[in-house]
Amino acid sequence: LTLGECMEHDPCEACTSPTGNWQADGFVYVAQLVQPATVAQLTARLDRVLQGEYDTGVPPDKRPKAPKGKGPLGFSGERRGQKTLQLINVWKADTAFAAIARSRTLGRLVASLAGWSGARLAQDQVWAKPPGAPPLVFHRDSPYFDFEPPDVVTVWLALDDMRAELGPLEYVRGSHAWGDGRAGSAAQFFDSDRLALLRSAAQREGIDQDAMEALIVSMGHMAAGGASLHNGRTWHGSGPNDSLASPRRGVGFHFVPACAIFAPGVTLGKLWAPLKQPGTNALPDVAMPVTWTGNVNCEENPQE
Repeated sequence: LTLGECMEHDPCEACTSPTGNWQADGFVYVAQLVQPATVAQLTARLDRVLQGEYDTGVPPDKRPKAPKGKGPLGFSGERRGQKTLQLINVWKADTAFAAIARSRTLGRLVASLAGWSGARLAQDQVWAKPPGAPPLVFHRDSPYFDFEPPDVVTVWLALDDMRAELGPLEYVRGSHAWGDGRAGSAAQFFDSDRLALLRSAAQREGIDQDAMEALIVSMGHMAAGGASLHNGRTWHGSGPNDSLASPRRGVGFHFVPACAIFAPGVTLGKLWAPLKQPGTNALPDVAMPVTWTGNVNCEENPQE
């Protein structure tokens, strides 16, 4: 994309070629997806959403209990016992997040990278670590999306300047090409051994631990407002927030092809089952909006 192709009033600025090799590595990054003023707005809005304030009047699909502290993410100054905060579909609760999630520029960038004719927002997820919060285990995104085709692209937007002690996102270079193997479950996201699932997957590929660790690439260089984009099959995770007082905030936007449908004959997960309409496998456009499309016409009513 060139600067001249940016859409008017679009907060995203992914208008230059991302850095990295999408095909070989399974991820790329954009130095600045949104401006600092937008980052400041998003972090302020995130604190409001955590306190139950929604400018749309609609709550996220999932949010933690409201933190009681006065600092960012409700941090009280006590690092012990902190948990990583997860919100799902914050875009439904807040117009600033919705502007990013539904950005045509971002949807176009995703579709261009993935080779899709259009892009649809499946959901977003905020992962926010107060100081002292634990690591997130290495995992893949795709196994949690019960769609056909099974393609997923995640855009991870940093809302803080990343550095090693904050537990930035880490990717395993080339792991999108590994076999399917064991997916794990969402219940394992906070296991103490964050490398357990990854180690098992690497062993199935004939990769020993030293070689596996050499493939891990940190996004610790990323500034607030920067973003990485990764294939849903790329293994990724993050370490603990070992800082004394700094939050580590980010939001992931999960995209699927514009014409994706619920996978026929599959028992849908609890996030997806309530969205399915009887008699059709079509994804609901209101809950999962198409954000960019080229010349594509999807089947209007894909049957079960």
